[in-house]
Amino acid sequence: MKFFSWGLYAFLPPCTAACLFGLWAALFSGCYVLQQGAAMLGYLNQAVPLEALVEEPHTEEDALFVERVHSIRRFALAELGLERNENYTKYVEIDRPYLATVVSASAKDSFARHEWWFPVTGSVPYKGFFDEKDAFTEAESLKEKGLDVWVRRVEAFSTLGWFSDPLYSYMKAYPVHRLSELLIHEQLHATVYLKGESRFNEELAQFVGREGSRLYMEKTFGADSVEYKRMMDERADSAVYISFMRELVAELEGLYAEYADAFAEDAKAEVLRKKEEIIQAAQGKFEENYDELFLGESYRKLKLPVNNAFFELYRLYHTGGRYLEDFYEKSGEDLKLFVSAAKTLKAGGDVRSRFAEALGISGGLSGEAD
Repeated sequence: MKFFSWGLYAFLPPCTAACLFGLWAALFSGCYVLQQGAAMLGYLNQAVPLEALVEEPHTEEDALFVERVHSIRRFALAELGLERNENYTKYVEIDRPYLATVVSASAKDSFARHEWWFPVTGSVPYKGFFDEKDAFTEAESLKEKGLDVWVRRVEAFSTLGWFSDPLYSYMKAYPVHRLSELLIHEQLHATVYLKGESRFNEELAQFVGREGSRLYMEKTFGADSVEYKRMMDERADSAVYISFMRELVAELEGLYAEYADAFAEDAKAEVLRKKEEIIQAAQGKFEENYDELFLGESYRKLKLPVNNAFFELYRLYHTGGRYLEDFYEKSGEDLKLFVSAAKTLKAGGDVRSRFAEALGISGGLSGEAD
């Protein structure tokens, strides 16, 4: 996961937290629907058949985009067993390079996550807005409550099959590995969704999106291709960055645990002071060792905010250990079988253990603990 940020802004790539469950679910509750639901339905109503892009006159970019989308969808349905529906068969022209803006929040002196509850989806750790001004209004309200707040732009979301999710014009510029990961990730959400299990839902979609994309790229271009190498180089840098963030988050968790039972205001001030010191030290280490750690330039200008809402996203999506990778390996590295087993799961109880059982895996869980 990488962020391109300034101020409260951050771009969150689609294969992390890009599923705006809280946005469309709110169609069933309150005035939120009046402000956001109409915008969402407006986009859906603007959608035209994807094939309209290749009607004359059309560009080579348009034709290649349509061909790639069809190829990815065929692979996702036939090779991975994802839900067969009308997702990504329509197209929307949009005048900005993102779809919506999402707000997340956390306590300043702990990783106590702020959540929203909506029908259908249950509790989710983010709330989305199509109008960015509304997102910043929400952010200011949360900041007034003494929370750390993070606002980010997202490029896609899944309506979990309630609507036919379209493609958007800015996606035409995506490299094929990014497009395939995005579509497979979001289509997994339309295939498997457990109410109230935000973390598992995102971990599963992220894993299936990444591995599904890798398999697609290998089959389509070959493991020796330039396209495949570009994807793997980017993933190598992403793995280094995630490892760096895990270490930082673990250090902050230790700090918060040390002061967990302290209630005095001076103790809280000490936590916040040490928090800033830890983050600034990490920033210095990151910059000093960048050339030794990374292959490309994507992360070089990263500036870490002193903000738990930002780090909580990494706790949510990247500190659950390698249990899905372990499950995948132990079950024979058959992604279609993996998805099929996930389809049998229901919400409630220990979802990891039940997934292991569905895959026929015995011997308990491995990987890092939460």
